[in-house]
Amino acid sequence: MNIAELNVGYARYALDDDRIAPFMDNLDRINALAERSPGFVWRMQSDGGNATDISVPGDPDMISNLSVWTDVENLGAYVFNTVHARFYDRGTDWFETMTKPHFVMWHVPDGHRPTLVEAMDRLAHLRAHGSTDHAFGWDHVDMAAFRRCAHGAEADA
Repeated sequence: MNIAELNVGYARYALDDDRIAPFMDNLDRINALAERSPGFVWRMQSDGGNATDISVPGDPDMISNLSVWTDVENLGAYVFNTVHARFYDRGTDWFETMTKPHFVMWHVPDGHRPTLVEAMDRLAHLRAHGSTDHAFGWDHVDMAAFRRCAHGAEADA
């Protein structure tokens, strides 16, 4: 089994606005880093190479990131222990603060590529029931396994 993850949000500015440029200008770099990271399997992307122009069903203003990893540990290492962490920490500079969960993980069979509809259903389940084996957040996993050197990874810069 692999782990799928969905992260959604609303940009504070139009994607061509200078105030969100530090995010947009580094998107290819961060996506390439993910693809080179241990445990990476797949990510949703349009012909342009990212997912910012893929509409979320029922909410065209929402931006999404959907990917599959071999396990939570490798996903967590990428999120918290690479240069990605710098962008993660600045998320509120570019995205609205969400009042309900906006990130979800779930188990998928090897070879499965989840759809955005499937992913949004998992997020809805997390929002309705909290973390369960069906849909969960970071609160459902042992963070110590990959947070021990968070923000210190310069090698991937």
